[in-house]
Amino acid sequence: MEMRQLRYFTVLAQELGFTRAAQKLHVSQPPLSFQIASLEEELGTRLFDRTSRSVQLNAAGRAFLPHAQAVLERLERARTHVRQVAQGFEGSVHIGLAGSHFLGPLPHFIAGFRQSRPKVDVVLHEMMPADHLQALHDGAVDISLLRSPSEHPGLHAQLLWRDPLVVALPPGHRLATRKRIGLADLQTEALVMLRPGSSVYAQKVFDACVSAGFVPRVVQQVIEVPAMVNLVAAGLGVALVPASLAGMYNDAVTLCRLYGSTLNGDVYALRRAEAMQPAAAECLQALLEWAKSHPMESR
Repeated sequence: MEMRQLRYFTVLAQELGFTRAAQKLHVSQPPLSFQIASLEEELGTRLFDRTSRSVQLNAAGRAFLPHAQAVLERLERARTHVRQVAQGFEGSVHIGLAGSHFLGPLPHFIAGFRQSRPKVDVVLHEMMPADHLQALHDGAVDISLLRSPSEHPGLHAQLLWRDPLVVALPPGHRLATRKRIGLADLQTEALVMLRPGSSVYAQKVFDACVSAGFVPRVVQQVIEVPAMVNLVAAGLGVALVPASLAGMYNDAVTLCRLYGSTLNGDVYALRRAEAMQPAAAECLQALLEWAKSHPMESR
């Protein structure tokens, strides 16, 4: 039994005339008659009562009609579903991110993306930055948001937002009156830093201090940027933090521009170099376009 036969049968059942049904199907009458006869032969019974003047469904035809319609409707739903998935309008996308990204512009993007793609399930995986690369390799996440691009040949990184670093100081700190501070100015300061092993970005900040001529005098190590700023606000030390996050604590800390260093907290979207599944590819493209029109430094 072929889908074509079912389609021909349902149209003939509607039109109750071979000429009209053939015109609606855009076929000639002989192929239509042949397919209906083949269907009846396979079913072992006639579906229509035919006379020289009329065509009518008989009892077997009336019994068969809802089954044929259901099969065709299910096939059409399957076609629609496949097209939606192939075009990225249905499916799921798994995004790996650190907790600090919940404080940036990402939640606004996700809210807008879910409105435009209501059948795409966006799943957020909060994890330590050091765990992201393995999650990408394992396929546990489709996109990972990190503050450092990866040089691994199996991964591809694209810049989302520029995010310069600033120096966060406790209120009343001796350097708080400066408009800008260099790394070398921090060599005698008590520093609150990210744990070096927690991410490439954290190690990059530590190494930059060493390159500036001093080993950081670390008094506290944490794994999330907001924790750094809160410790600075409590007077435990100073910290180098992304401007987008530090700006949320303007009332609690003093922020000074960092100069003379290439250090930054720029945010990248990482993915596997292989082709992405459609929903994830659509999400990444939308994120890149959204980031371009919503630069983080303007926040």
